[in-house]
Amino acid sequence: MTPRRWMVLVVAVAVLAAAAVVVVWRLRGEDPSRFSAALALAPASTERYSWTDWAGVRDELGLDLSVDSTPDEVTDLLDQAYDHDLVQMTALDQSAPNIQRALGFSPASIDWELFTQGRDGALVIMGLPASYDIGRLREQLRSAGFAEPKEADGVWEGGVDLLERLGGSITPELAALQIDEEDHLLVGSDDAAFLAQRTDLARGDEDDAVAEAVAATGPALSAAAYTGDQACSALAMSAADPADQGRASELIKAAGEVHPIAGYASAALPGGDVRVAMAFETEDQARTDADTRSRLAAGPAPGQGGSFPDRFRLGKVVASGSVLTMELHPLAGTFVLSDLTSGPVLFATC
Repeated sequence: MTPRRWMVLVVAVAVLAAAAVVVVWRLRGEDPSRFSAALALAPASTERYSWTDWAGVRDELGLDLSVDSTPDEVTDLLDQAYDHDLVQMTALDQSAPNIQRALGFSPASIDWELFTQGRDGALVIMGLPASYDIGRLREQLRSAGFAEPKEADGVWEGGVDLLERLGGSITPELAALQIDEEDHLLVGSDDAAFLAQRTDLARGDEDDAVAEAVAATGPALSAAAYTGDQACSALAMSAADPADQGRASELIKAAGEVHPIAGYASAALPGGDVRVAMAFETEDQARTDADTRSRLAAGPAPGQGGSFPDRFRLGKVVASGSVLTMELHPLAGTFVLSDLTSGPVLFATC
């Protein structure tokens, strides 16, 4: 999306029980993030998108790794990334050292990872650096026991039995693999037939509420995005116990009007901050919810325990068009992104 200037619209509103200020305005649009670009590759039926920018994570941690890194070095990467709340979204976490050993790729060498889950199936889409040795990757898959396809861009079939023989509880999403040399992609799935159809099922440049929310998160190192229906299920206060549900209803009533979320994304950014983006049907809904949801984000966190100020300092809250963004500054020792990608999350209520 071409960057463009927008005029400042309205106002600053005091936030209940917090020093944060809610600013509802028009602002310059940001360049599409790598997450936004990868979104086009996901199946149209995806309901949850889990993103990890592995090249960005390695840079953030100051680690210089490669396809020749050892499993111990991969483990160290994951341990450090965990301490920074940057591995919550990966599908490769538990099996990464064994993937490195058995298959020759891992978070130490791939560029990025998008894990997609939906009603029709799941994919792990991995971006490869332009300099990646595809010939070496093909040889590694042959040696591991994958059945080589007739076509260069066909599906390498291994199956869960092969993964078990390779050891280390390798994620079943790597039971079938496809190499897209032209676009520098390696894609995995537990369903070979679904994987073979992935290009026909891709979202492409669909401009919907999820795409709007993802674009608003900016340069995400780790992020999750949901369709509206999935957000209202995964983050719903209905997952809380009855007492917390009752408390949540009281807080929402006191905070003001909320509208259904059409698309939701939360992302860990370089430097440690977290940004939440919610897309709504209209601009009026986004402006109204900027006030209400910032009040909720500055108070108690029923269902999670304690309060949101125990976890983060609420920064600028912005309504730009029909998208609301909230800047969160995590406190030391907290795992804010992890907290906000599994329910219940009061300020993400539908």
